[in-house]
Amino acid sequence: MGKQGSPRSPRPEAGNESPLGRRMSGVDYYWSSKPEKFYGYKNDFGKYGKGHFVGKRHIWIRKHLKPIALMFVFMAFLFLLDSVMISISDSMNAQRISTDQRKSSGLKEENRVAYEGKNTSPIHMYDRLLNMASSVLIENEFKQEPSNLWEEPYQQAAAWKPCADKNVSTSLGRPKKNNGYILVSANGGLNQQRVAICNAVAVASLLNATLVIPRFLYSSVWKDPSQFGDIYQENHFIDIMKDEVDIVKELPPDLKSVDIEAIGSLITDEDLVKEAKPADYLKIVLPLLLRNRVVHLLGFGNRLGFDPLPLELQKLRCNCNFHALKFSPKIQKVGSLLVRRIRKYDAASSLLDKQLLGNFLPFGNTNIREDSSIVSGHSKYLALHLRFEVDMVAYSFCDFGGGERERRELQAYRKIHFPLLMERLKNSKPISPVELRKLGRCPLTPEEAALVLAGIGFKRGTYIYLAGSQIYGGEPKMNPFTSLYPNLLAALDFIACATSDVFAMTDSGSQLSSLVSGFRTYYGNGDAPTLRPNKKRIAAILSENYTIEWKSFEERVKKMIEEGQRVRVRGLGRSIYRQPRCPECMCKTN
Repeated sequence: MGKQGSPRSPRPEAGNESPLGRRMSGVDYYWSSKPEKFYGYKNDFGKYGKGHFVGKRHIWIRKHLKPIALMFVFMAFLFLLDSVMISISDSMNAQRISTDQRKSSGLKEENRVAYEGKNTSPIHMYDRLLNMASSVLIENEFKQEPSNLWEEPYQQAAAWKPCADKNVSTSLGRPKKNNGYILVSANGGLNQQRVAICNAVAVASLLNATLVIPRFLYSSVWKDPSQFGDIYQENHFIDIMKDEVDIVKELPPDLKSVDIEAIGSLITDEDLVKEAKPADYLKIVLPLLLRNRVVHLLGFGNRLGFDPLPLELQKLRCNCNFHALKFSPKIQKVGSLLVRRIRKYDAASSLLDKQLLGNFLPFGNTNIREDSSIVSGHSKYLALHLRFEVDMVAYSFCDFGGGERERRELQAYRKIHFPLLMERLKNSKPISPVELRKLGRCPLTPEEAALVLAGIGFKRGTYIYLAGSQIYGGEPKMNPFTSLYPNLLAALDFIACATSDVFAMTDSGSQLSSLVSGFRTYYGNGDAPTLRPNKKRIAAILSENYTIEWKSFEERVKKMIEEGQRVRVRGLGRSIYRQPRCPECMCKTN
């Protein structure tokens, strides 16, 4: 699932691995029910008797001794010759490789697009702070954990309750006259596609059209062939939306054979700007729909703005996101298994569990498994969305301590994957990596994320679920993190992050972080803390690496996190999926 903004981990291709683990070997072993008959020496032994057989054997050995000896000498010579040839070959290959590397040192480095870091030393940018953090974590290992570490700091969070599925305005509902059918092909990863589905529902309502269940475009990046029915429950989706939008699984027979591009009903991102307004759809899409009865929104994603938008359409999008889109039973089942293993107990603990895991947790069962690591209650865990993939790292133009080798690799990656960006930047004055970091435009490294968690007060033994794709730099980049927090897990991102006791992110702009934090706000009942570091303030604090004392570091980090947890109503133009505290999505109690 993927990772999600944040890339999903590639699903196994058919024939390689199943979603639930490695397949059993394809080899079958057949065991005979009867013992095999052996021929040759065994039968000869029975025929001739012991004495006769021994005499024959000695005669045969004396007769063939010399040829046998010569054969062994010849084989030994062949082995010796083979060893000499291999040694010569290895030596020649080593010289050739060395020569080739010297001849093409610049070219080969530029062609490398990712740095795995398998045979390099761990990379540290803040050795002094890491040493202090390590000492403090050891000291605190047997101390009482702060009581508020796993709680929301502001009680006002509990005042907001879910209600997007209630009191939908009567001005919506399926109109008497239907203007046609809307096909949607959503691009991106799982989280981008989820946003596209909710936007498509709102567009269908706006244009008085029937929505065909969206299709997902195959991406060479995500390599995931899944379609709507593989991820979500189709019938539940249609049923929840039935009073507002008519949704069908396929086009009627008379429209299936229509060449949509030929009739001019294919709409791409060139036709609709990002976060388009309702007026844009009424002007561009509606005439085509009325003329041809069908339109196809290709590569549809974030192409419906948040404001200004009628309250009824906003409420419709919230209803879709938080109520209509339920994961398929197979995903709920695997997610339930994962969460139960992390928590080490069976009972559901919140409305978030019920919404995301369905009936795959034995609700009401409070029996705790016998486990020496649990004193009482369940084992809590923190989910961290660590956005440090190679594309984000390269796009940032920041410096992450890898020296000249890192700079060459990232520059090569940009030339291949971001050619338009590179062309656009040719005539602009570059901003130094130091200045970019001060401005808060650099993704947090695993090392920086670990220091933030240590500053907040999470113990070394904290279970941490790591969401996101492959970390740029591999093990050396992760080493500072795992040295402080060794209990690291990874699997189904959305479910594990949304149901975690605490959710932390390193970049609030990703779709995964956005949707997960919105889900936790909507269903969390004021008891689902989310940690949002301010990258600009983090950079200012970490810039004092050589002088700051740990006490001051802790105080400033905790203050920053608490300020990010203040209860805020959705602002103008802000994502309704990320910030559902507004009249269109939630109801506020006294």
